[in-house]
Amino acid sequence: MTLDGAIEKRMRDSFAAQGLMKTFGAHIARLAPGECEIHLPFGAHVTQHHGFVHAGALTTILDNACGLAANTLMGPDEAALTIEFKVNFLRPARGSLFIARGRVRRAGKTVHVVEGELHAEHEEDRPTALMLATMSVVSGLTLRDS
Repeated sequence: MTLDGAIEKRMRDSFAAQGLMKTFGAHIARLAPGECEIHLPFGAHVTQHHGFVHAGALTTILDNACGLAANTLMGPDEAALTIEFKVNFLRPARGSLFIARGRVRRAGKTVHVVEGELHAEHEEDRPTALMLATMSVVSGLTLRDS
């Protein structure tokens, strides 16, 4: 299923308004109703002291993928705000590209439950991290100027 053009533009504008995503060098690779995929290239600016990608950077792109996935199912005057998430890191983050995928499991009137999965490129069968997130549906939020 394809995403409505107005919704896709709203998601991409939302992503572009996030300075942290620019700092990370992350970008949206795919959007579909209830789904989002974000790519994070490896770089020294996102590593921790052992040379792996920092858990904070990985958590951030997973949270973003989950939030944007939830937002694709909301109206133009609604936005998803994270109210809770749990992340399990399954292995050290090694690779040249990290792929975060968010997928809505349940879209409710006031709360969406979303799962996220993170993989290193070329390791699709071995997730690096898993997330379960709860997103609140909030009305009346607007994007700030980027």
